[in-house]
Amino acid sequence: MSQTVDIPQSVKDSLRKFRFARRSQGSAAIIIKINKVALMMEEVEQFDNISIEELAEELPENSPRYVVLSYALEHSDGRTSFPLVLINWAPTTSEIGMLTLHASALINFQNTADVSKVIEVRDGPEGLTKEVIDAQLCRT
Repeated sequence: MSQTVDIPQSVKDSLRKFRFARRSQGSAAIIIKINKVALMMEEVEQFDNISIEELAEELPENSPRYVVLSYALEHSDGRTSFPLVLINWAPTTSEIGMLTLHASALINFQNTADVSKVIEVRDGPEGLTKEVIDAQLCRT
C-alpha cells in the first residue's frame, strides 16, 4: 500500500509568500520536513540573507528535507538574479523508510512549490556549497 504525504494549506501559503517575496540581496530559504507519523509536510524554518554554508549547517545530517532556495546568482555581466531552486536534501545516513517517503513525495512537493530546478544533495553538508549550486545553475 502506498502512502501519500499531505501538504497542508499553511505550508502552501508559506511557499507562495516565499516565492513572491521581493529580494534585492542575499539568498533566502524555507525548509520543509515530513512528519512521518502524521504523513504531513511541516515548515521547519525560514531564513533571509543566508549563505549556502550557513544553510548547510542548519540542515540535519541524518534526516531528509526539502529546501526551497531563492538563490542570489551573480552573472558574468554583473547582473544578479534570484532563481528559485529546490534542494532535495537526502543524506545517505538517513533512515531508509524516511528516504523512501521523502523520495515518493518529491514530485508533488516540487509541483506545489512550482520550482523547475532540483539539486540533489546526498553527501551531507560538504555536498551543499556555493560552487555546487553555481555549477548546477550555470549549466546550459
